[in-house]
Amino acid sequence: HPPILHLPQVWDHVLYTWIVMLVLIGVAIAATRKLSLVPRGAQNFVEVVLEQFIQLIDDVIGPQGRAYLPLIATLGLFILLGNLLGLVPGMNGPTTNLNTTAACAVVVFFAYHYIGIRKQGLGHYLKHFMGPVPALAPLMIPIELISHLARPLSLTLRLFGNMFGGHVLLAIIFFLMGLDGLIGWALSGSAIGAVVGGIGGVVMVVFTVGFLYPLKILVSFLQAFVFVMLTMLYIAGAIEHAEHHGGEHAPAHH
Repeated sequence: HPPILHLPQVWDHVLYTWIVMLVLIGVAIAATRKLSLVPRGAQNFVEVVLEQFIQLIDDVIGPQGRAYLPLIATLGLFILLGNLLGLVPGMNGPTTNLNTTAACAVVVFFAYHYIGIRKQGLGHYLKHFMGPVPALAPLMIPIELISHLARPLSLTLRLFGNMFGGHVLLAIIFFLMGLDGLIGWALSGSAIGAVVGGIGGVVMVVFTVGFLYPLKILVSFLQAFVFVMLTMLYIAGAIEHAEHHGGEHAPAHH
């Protein structure tokens, strides 16, 4: 069935992307409206969340990676909220649409290349595609190009596949439990329907609430974490090349 909130001439994944954006903007405004040295309420919550992102960045990229906190945290929070929104009955999670996940992956793709070029210049950045020695360039350039082009594809399909698959599974469960399924059979008036449909409906409700929903919540957090972690690894790779290049030429500058 279509989502409960639908605007004509607007794709559902775009509408629910706007909703996620409005929620994040609202939380940001609430957290920064009355800043204090002793955080409370929304400010305390947001600071705790950002501290977790900073700790991840320090572990994966290093302290120099804190400059990219806005990019990494925004992607992580947007993807997480988009994943969780798809678990609300009648809602449409934007990350269950291939266009949304592809857009996030393309942002990461261009961002880490831009960071690498900015750190070491276009010429030196392109040199790492050629391998450690010039003789290997004909072999390494195609391998590196395929590797880098596969990254946005991998980010796109991993997030989309996991979230869309879970969305379809929940839809099937709700369909089986609905008035056209077990609950409808239990209310049909027949004794067999009342017994089988009633027991089956209870089992499906317990299975959904006790196992399926907690599992999907865990997957939502896990997929957001994986996307953020890979983003940090790609940025760390671009910075690592820059630092290695700088280290090689440090004595000459001295």
